[in-house]
Amino acid sequence: MIRKSELSRRAFVGALAAAPVAAAGDGWVDLFDGHSLNGWKPSENKNSWKIADGRLAADGPRSHLFYTGPVRGANFRNFELEVEAMARPLANSGVFFHTAYQETGFPAKGFEIQISNTYVGEGSYRERKKTGSLYAVRNVYSQLVADDQWFKIHALVRGKNIQVRINGVLVVDYTEPTPPVIPPGQHTGRFLDRGTFALQCHNQGSRAFFRNVRVRPLPDDAPTPAGPAPVADEVFRQIVALSAENYPVVDYHVHLKEGLTLEQALAQSRRDGIQYGIAINCGKGFPTDNDDAARAFVDSLKAQPVFIAMQAEGREWTQMFSRRAAGLFDYIFTDSMTWTDNRGRRMRLWIPDEVGTIADPQEFMDTLVDRAVGILEREPVDIYVNPTFLPDVLAKDYDRLWTEARMRKVTGAAARNQVAIELNSRYQLPSPAFVRMAKEAGCKFTFGTNNTGPKDLARSEYGLRMVNECGLRWQDFFVPGAWAPKAVERKGNALRA
Repeated sequence: MIRKSELSRRAFVGALAAAPVAAAGDGWVDLFDGHSLNGWKPSENKNSWKIADGRLAADGPRSHLFYTGPVRGANFRNFELEVEAMARPLANSGVFFHTAYQETGFPAKGFEIQISNTYVGEGSYRERKKTGSLYAVRNVYSQLVADDQWFKIHALVRGKNIQVRINGVLVVDYTEPTPPVIPPGQHTGRFLDRGTFALQCHNQGSRAFFRNVRVRPLPDDAPTPAGPAPVADEVFRQIVALSAENYPVVDYHVHLKEGLTLEQALAQSRRDGIQYGIAINCGKGFPTDNDDAARAFVDSLKAQPVFIAMQAEGREWTQMFSRRAAGLFDYIFTDSMTWTDNRGRRMRLWIPDEVGTIADPQEFMDTLVDRAVGILEREPVDIYVNPTFLPDVLAKDYDRLWTEARMRKVTGAAARNQVAIELNSRYQLPSPAFVRMAKEAGCKFTFGTNNTGPKDLARSEYGLRMVNECGLRWQDFFVPGAWAPKAVERKGNALRA
């Protein structure tokens, strides 16, 4: 409630007159009347907020617009919030909840739902968190909406649970553990409590627009939705920490196999705080062996909060797919597990019968390294996955066979060709020595599982371990198209026309 002691009589009467009325029967209340800032209070640089054509415009130096109106005394615990927003190119903005008015700086209390489609950052900083992110806690790394288009943010807070939807698609489903895990470097106020809402004008040049801002208050004792309580183990904590420190926490190597459905994968992605790249095997001997099949897979995942990946199988794939079809994928990855030896025998290294007896392991390794370097030099791939994999008969001698000279040949080729190195959880590859050498060479890295089904879809544990052991920074990690043009744009001539 607004107290008369806090306002002049005239202002108080005006505030009551401007108070929105809930739509009959549904509990929704408009917070923005479409023509004034009644019920809202801007912080520093107040002129950064303007109203035109029934919308709020954020355009100017940093400022935050806080709801201070009469609905629930501007103090919400559980609620549904809907905001329609539009971002101009390179804009950075956001919607805060459980926050409190402050005159300067970024809100120190509450959570932010990020608005950033094409914002790249300032100076040497590169922003990775895209629209829909629960900023620094559960991030979205793929672009879900286009600039200059209106979209709807829907936030639902009940008890310890936060859900965020963008245009009706659930992108965040975060249940806060007890006690809360506070992202490092963030204010201690980043935990579920209660408070008001705020809209962000992040910086000069970040132009964003808002309309149809409305809330449906829920009872303060609304329960957390049923489900298993989160276990804030060391992996959970490290994922939150990396999310806050700008690492793209993405598993780029996930397969919908052995009964794992897209719905199950998305639920696990939201639970673990790891966005997925969903991959389809493309090449000789696989169902997806032509452009039409590749396009159908891409179409099946459009509008989903995932990256879409082509796993290029074998060495024949470049003549099986056109540049245009391959370009539909967010990225392409391959490995050196399928190749033809010097005697003309095509083998898949994970199948012992095809590998057979290896009479001369040194010759085999030299051939493997030669094939791997050839793949990295010639094929239009963005990520080298299952790196340094050896067949079972040689795996026990991994450290002896992967000599420094052999590792340097592969890491050098990857660096020259801007191919990222996967930190593979399934095979626990490559070795820390290889990772350090790849970092020294200037390679980027990715997290990847290469799951066989739902039971071995991991939480990037091996990659998290390599971050710690090898001192990997957020700048060392791959994001499609962020550091260099996609490989299909750089080496598209290697593909069928």
